[in-house]
Amino acid sequence: MESKTILYIILAAIVALGIVVFQYIYKQKAKSKIYLLLAFLRFVGIFGLLLLLINPQFAQKTYTLEKPNLVILADNSTSVAEKGEELKEIISKIKASKEISNRFKIADYKFGSDLNILDSLSFQDKNTNIYKSLSSLKDVYAREQMVALVLSDGNQTIGEDYSYFKIDRNNTIYSMVLGDTTKYKDISVGPIQTNKYAFLKNKFPLETYVSYQGNTPVSVSVSVKMNSKIVHKENLKFNADVNFKTIAIQIDANSVGIKKLEVEVSQLVEERNIKNNRRATSIEVIDEKTKIALISDILHPDLGALKKAIESNEQREVSILKSSASNSVLEDVDLFIFYQPTAKFKQSFDFAKSKNANTFIITGSQTDYTFINKLNVGIEIETGYPQQEVFGLLNNAFTKYDITNFDLTDYPPLVSDAGPILITSPFETLLGTQIKGLNIQQPLLSVIDENGSKRAALIGENIWKWRVQTYRNTNEFVNFDEFIGNLIRYLTSSKNKSRLNVDYEKVYQGSNNTVITATYFDETFLFDKNAKVSIKVTNTDTQKSQINPMVLKNGFFEADLSNLVAGEYDFVVSVEKESKIEKGSFVISEFDMENQFVSSDNLKMEKLAINSGGKIFYPAQIDVLLKDLSTNDAYVPTEKSTENIVSLIDFKFLLGIIVFAFAAEWFIRKYNGLI
Repeated sequence: MESKTILYIILAAIVALGIVVFQYIYKQKAKSKIYLLLAFLRFVGIFGLLLLLINPQFAQKTYTLEKPNLVILADNSTSVAEKGEELKEIISKIKASKEISNRFKIADYKFGSDLNILDSLSFQDKNTNIYKSLSSLKDVYAREQMVALVLSDGNQTIGEDYSYFKIDRNNTIYSMVLGDTTKYKDISVGPIQTNKYAFLKNKFPLETYVSYQGNTPVSVSVSVKMNSKIVHKENLKFNADVNFKTIAIQIDANSVGIKKLEVEVSQLVEERNIKNNRRATSIEVIDEKTKIALISDILHPDLGALKKAIESNEQREVSILKSSASNSVLEDVDLFIFYQPTAKFKQSFDFAKSKNANTFIITGSQTDYTFINKLNVGIEIETGYPQQEVFGLLNNAFTKYDITNFDLTDYPPLVSDAGPILITSPFETLLGTQIKGLNIQQPLLSVIDENGSKRAALIGENIWKWRVQTYRNTNEFVNFDEFIGNLIRYLTSSKNKSRLNVDYEKVYQGSNNTVITATYFDETFLFDKNAKVSIKVTNTDTQKSQINPMVLKNGFFEADLSNLVAGEYDFVVSVEKESKIEKGSFVISEFDMENQFVSSDNLKMEKLAINSGGKIFYPAQIDVLLKDLSTNDAYVPTEKSTENIVSLIDFKFLLGIIVFAFAAEWFIRKYNGLI
């Protein structure tokens, strides 16, 4: 308490005493014991009130004994399943030690890909991330002394290299290595790198590697299978110096569907772990070839130029047809290109309209503009104008897709006899029109996007000259072909405006990351967070099904299917009390990274412990570990004092004394008839 406060208290006592003397000694003539009692009570009451006004503060100290934290970090991955009982016994023995419990606050966690409280050990985690687990503990015990005991085989499958983990200065890491540390001869297949999708009749790449652990020369055979059929086979030789070889091949995609790919290496004579001799993945072969009808009743170089440019992408197929082509021929067409249409094109125009197909109209000197004006396609062109040369102007404000790479340098003019153009539908100009050096503010090439239907119009012929000029400029046709290709891609792409949309992968590498998401919108196309969305998943081999509710996340619904085993599955996503459903299928490849290891990684575990000032132990040394922890002077409980500043006004009993003093004085005065 400050000296200033003490002076105030003394002054308060003097004031209270002065008041009492004045009231009961100086003014009162009677000197009985009752007056002395009343004077005392008055003094207590007044002095108490003055103390409350001064409100002195008192320091209270409490002492606590703080133990360091012993954090047990147990590996819950499948790679330590064989040592599971031994791991549980180690944890039980640590917890049962009185010396340890007297010296430490014991906390236990388990980890796989994430850190969790240890309630039970299942050894089902498909990945191990020791670095992430240690980082989480570092944050939890940032202000406390901690000794971490890592119980693991040291084989980490994801995350940063834990052997370089840096712990805080007041923390230490001990490691105990589980499993066999002997280095055995082993051959293994690395991850398979390939595409998720391949196009029919194309080749797709597959790349992997084979690694060897051992000192003596060995010879093995490697085979690559697609749907159990061998598509590649070769022999490899390894020794102590040559222990890694890459496999890189091209595989033919001859049929549509999901294809199971397997890479398998033959077993060594003395090999213990053969689970890593085989890896599998899947790829979906799809027939995404876009069929385009180029309809024309005349012969023109533009037809060949357009066909070459469009088919520069192998997934597009162009058929040059007459306007009289039957509907059966046009049935599979995805995009209709009408070249210089006339009234004879009415049948094919009507068929394209009935299919709600996208169209591309190219006009020229033999075009019937009166027919186009009657089609109700959002374009009206005045007739009766002479042929003239028109140059293209790139519209840099075009927003439908990127056209910045298209170069019109030295491109010759097109020929057109079209008059002024009126476009009555929402459109964007891709190329403007320039005549005799003047921008006439008319579109040469424009695109219309209306009610989900896409149309394009090019008002001019002789576009073949542009392709020739591209070759003159660059010795290749890329500039022109990519320009036409991007336009075709835009016209052939369509997004269905569906209220229920599902996002998923066709192939999942192992079940660990098998997640399917969905979005559901109400009739006004606002996200409906109150919807109840569920997914039914069926194994196509066993026909066993499971129904899971999809959990609401931040703007979408999610289903975690990591409990599924490897195989092929069909699924149906549905919304309660709604008819909306979405169907699909996917494949889970059979792969467990934890089974790829032959022995424990004691070297990294030792480096982790030494870098933090700890030690490495093995299960047989559990007693040595307990003795080290219980006798190490670095880990002893410390006494800590806590000072708590308390104001006098917080003491309720003082208010009680004041009330009692004044009440007792009043009662005694009244009882004795005093005023």
